[in-house]
Amino acid sequence: MKILALDSSGLVASVAVATEDVLLAEYTVNYKKTHSQTLLPMLDEVAKMIELDLKTIDVIAVAAGPGSFTGLRIGSATAKGLGLALDKPLVHIPTVDALAYNLYGCGSYICPLMDARRNQVYTGIYRFEGEELQIVEPQSPMAVEEIAGKLNELGGEVVFLGDGVPVYKAMLAGLMKISYRFAPANMNRQRAASVAALAVRYVKEGRTETAAEHAPDYLRLSQAERERAEAMKNAAKEA
Repeated sequence: MKILALDSSGLVASVAVATEDVLLAEYTVNYKKTHSQTLLPMLDEVAKMIELDLKTIDVIAVAAGPGSFTGLRIGSATAKGLGLALDKPLVHIPTVDALAYNLYGCGSYICPLMDARRNQVYTGIYRFEGEELQIVEPQSPMAVEEIAGKLNELGGEVVFLGDGVPVYKAMLAGLMKISYRFAPANMNRQRAASVAALAVRYVKEGRTETAAEHAPDYLRLSQAERERAEAMKNAAKEA
C-alpha cells in the first residue's frame, strides 16, 4: 500500500509518501508563505525526487481538521482534486490525533496545542498503550485553562506539542500542577509522515471515503461567520 499524505491544517505545510513500513519522502515547510503557494509545488518536487507516478498511489490521506480555515480548505481541495482525478479513496485524519502520533511510543500523556486565538486551542489528550494511540479526551476547541484543569485531574506527566506551545507557554507555567515537558523541534509540529502512519491503521479498519464525500472538520465557526452572527444578534436586539 502506497499512501500520499497532506497536512496544511496549521502554520506548517507538509507532504509525505509512505508505504506501510517505509517513509519514502517527506517535505515539510514552516515559513511565512501561504499553503496555496507551497503545497502543490512541494508535491511536485517530492514526486520528481522519488520518481513517483501518482497513478501508483493507493490512497490519499489528509489532515482534515481542526485548524486554519484557509489551510484546511487548501488541503481538502487538493486531496479531493487528486482523489477525483486519480480515482483514489481518501482517508480523513483528525489533525490533533496526527499531531499526537508524532510522539509514538511515549509513556506520558500527550497534549497537542494548536493556537485557535482568544486564549483557546484545538487540543485533546492522548496516550499510547503498546502500539495503540488511545484517545483520553477527543479533539475539540477549548480554553487553555480548561485543558490544563483536565490534565491536572488526570495526574501523571504530560508532554505538550504544537504551535500553541510558544503562545501559551507562560500561561501553562502558572496553570500546571503536575509534571510536564515540551516535545523537541523535530516532533512538535504537524508532519505528513504521521498523517500517513495513522492512515495505515485507518485503511485496515475500513475507514476510507470517496473524494466526493470528503469535507474538513472546522469544529467552530470562522471569524467572518462569528462576526456575522454577532452583527445579526445585535441587529435583532435593536429591532
